[in-house]
Amino acid sequence: MAGFRIGRGRDNRTSQQQQPQQAPPPYRGGGGHAAPPYAQQQPPPNWPQAGGGGHQQPRGAQGPYGEPEYFGGPYQQHPAAPDPYAANNPGHTQAFSVDEDPYGNGATYRAGAAPAPAGPRLHWKQLLSGIVLRPGPTFWQMRDYPVWGPALIVTFLYGLLALFGFDKAREETINATISTAIPYVLTTAVAFVIGGMILGAVTHTLARQLGGDGAWQPTVGLSMLIMSITDAPRLVFALFLGGENALVQGLGWATWLAAGALFTSMVSKSHDLPWPKALGASAIQLIALLSIIKLGTI
Repeated sequence: MAGFRIGRGRDNRTSQQQQPQQAPPPYRGGGGHAAPPYAQQQPPPNWPQAGGGGHQQPRGAQGPYGEPEYFGGPYQQHPAAPDPYAANNPGHTQAFSVDEDPYGNGATYRAGAAPAPAGPRLHWKQLLSGIVLRPGPTFWQMRDYPVWGPALIVTFLYGLLALFGFDKAREETINATISTAIPYVLTTAVAFVIGGMILGAVTHTLARQLGGDGAWQPTVGLSMLIMSITDAPRLVFALFLGGENALVQGLGWATWLAAGALFTSMVSKSHDLPWPKALGASAIQLIALLSIIKLGTI
């Protein structure tokens, strides 16, 4: 009997392996049928169904990879739902922009915002007369043009005569021999040119630190011209009346104030700065001119 049972069990196992596997009928919630595999089970009636709305999928329906559709896997296609963060929904307004700000983004002043000056380079005659008669338009038109030629020549000539504006220096020069006086006068003229360039460079540096955007060559050249031209009236009378004369002293203070106004206008136009900053940028040059030239003769 042992052998019969062993052989019977082997024959039964062989016959079961040879028979094709048949899928059990779908589970219908009752009867004596065994429960189907997990991949084919349907959710209980109280489980939420994929897609919402209480609609139940057909029995036995499966998604990809053997998953039931009620799992709502990532491969299941659903109708496109509205975007909860879309514009104009409650709590989510659409962004908008203003193309033009009538107040200029709140900025009342910005260096460099002025347009480039129009017009060609002025001739040296128009430049010298324009500094005296129409300083504003002249400085504006020449803000991008270097004026080294007129600045060096005028400052050098001014330095040749400036020595005779000092009473003591004039007496020493007149009493000296020609061989001694000429080098002395030439050296003074060169010193005025170098000093004018240094003071102009200081003015330009201060203007840039205060927010200016002008070029250094026009600033230095125009500052040298302003220094020489404004002191010319005092120097002419000082050659004949001497530096201690009351008229010469009055002209000295008046021309110094005129130089301050011209320096302020030039820096304002050349560097596109408001006049308080332009005056502050030229303050060191004005103080130097007052202490060296004006106070040295009065």
